[in-house]
Amino acid sequence: MNWRTRDDACITGAMAKAKKLSRQRYEKELDRLQFELVKMHEWIRQEGLKVVVVFEGRDAAGKGGTIKRIAEPLNPRVVRIVALPAPTEREQTQWYFQRYVSQLPAAGEMVIFDRSWYNRAGVEKVMGFCTEAEYREFLRSAPEFERMLVRSGIVLIKYWFSVSDEEQERRFRRRLTDPTKRWKFSPMDLESRNRWVEYSKAKDAMFASTDIKQAPWWVVESDNKKVARLNCISHLLTQIPYEDIEHPEITLPPVGREAGYVRPPITDQTFVPPIFE
Repeated sequence: MNWRTRDDACITGAMAKAKKLSRQRYEKELDRLQFELVKMHEWIRQEGLKVVVVFEGRDAAGKGGTIKRIAEPLNPRVVRIVALPAPTEREQTQWYFQRYVSQLPAAGEMVIFDRSWYNRAGVEKVMGFCTEAEYREFLRSAPEFERMLVRSGIVLIKYWFSVSDEEQERRFRRRLTDPTKRWKFSPMDLESRNRWVEYSKAKDAMFASTDIKQAPWWVVESDNKKVARLNCISHLLTQIPYEDIEHPEITLPPVGREAGYVRPPITDQTFVPPIFE
């Protein structure tokens, strides 16, 4: 099969033939799923679960948009997004997994990794940011690291967002012409196009070593962003069995008053100019 027309054995089946999802139906389904996410995150908090969700995939595959829709209705004290920058000089001397361990959840929390320790199996390997020995050690260590996380009680869920090279190119071109998305484009994105085959090989090797029973890779076909978001969120909800939590009825008390207190004049305050009314 041609490497340039295939991304990780996806985008050729049912999704390509699927009936187009209307905006109205997308928004209706997203509202429904986000309501379920709220119930799930309340269950995580009440039951003291520790959940880690890893998002990986090619550049412009739609990871960020999906993460945004997951986190949008949730309490950021319960659900936290981690997107680490390049390691500092000090971090480069640490055990490779060390800076990721410090981001792991406590009881009652869910952490979403927008890219993760799998940087070593992808961009670091392809771009030469690590040695061959470091790369080989990662492929040996990552499965054991993840089994250790699962044994400790962490629910570990891993998603790989897969996009065709044609769709990735369309998204890159939109980023270049849209001032609000231009910041998303980097020189590394250009290299990802030049090294499409190398990234494909790196992904296949990564799956061969780290697609383990305790924490399998779930592939999300993402040529259609809206469909990918709904499919991913629907699947995430099946990975954490949750129940409705009954909340006590709240009665809103009247505003407290204090006899004799006079507030300072409103003209003492500085207001934002009312440009829109």
